[in-house]
Amino acid sequence: MAEAGGLGEYWRRNLRCLAVLLGIWFLVSYGFGIVLAGPLDALRIPGTGFKLGFWFAQQGSIYVFVALIFVYARLMNRLDQEFGVSEE
Repeated sequence: MAEAGGLGEYWRRNLRCLAVLLGIWFLVSYGFGIVLAGPLDALRIPGTGFKLGFWFAQQGSIYVFVALIFVYARLMNRLDQEFGVSEE
C-alpha cells in the first residue's frame, strides 16, 4: 500500500488525468458538436458524404466518450501499479 505522502501524489495525478480527459470530452461534445458545428460542416467525411460537424454532434462525441473510458481505465491501471495499489 502507498504511504500517506504517496497517496496524495496518487490522487493529484488521478485528478489531473481526470481533468484532462473531461476537458477533451467537453471540447469534442460541446465545442465540435455545437459551437464549431457550422464551420466543421464545410468538411465532409471521406467515403460517406456526411458533414463533419453533423457527425460530431450525432456520433463522434459518443465515440470519443467511449474511447476516453478505455483510455482512463488504462491510465488508472498504470497509475495503480506504479503506486502499488493495483487490484491484481
